[in-house]
Amino acid sequence: MEIFVTAVTIFVLAIFVGFEIITKIPPILHTPLMSGSNAISGITLIGALYAAGIQESNITKILGLLSVIFATVNVVGGFLVTHRMLGMFKKKDTPK
Repeated sequence: MEIFVTAVTIFVLAIFVGFEIITKIPPILHTPLMSGSNAISGITLIGALYAAGIQESNITKILGLLSVIFATVNVVGGFLVTHRMLGMFKKKDTPK
């Protein structure tokens, strides 16, 4: 039971901290910060894989799987946004 309480506490605190951080950032900075946070998201994905692999109980398997899914969506979305952002800086070919 102690493992369950610890896992849920960490999960809820991570949600709260993430929400508070994102809401404090002005919208104009979201795209540049998204490209910079891909490395952090990669580390989060490694931690999520570790959490999913512990298999202490069914709840750690479920929370670990959810963590892997959300971290993967975050990493892929970050790279897609970065790719789109960098495309905005390419010179457009003008017809002659």
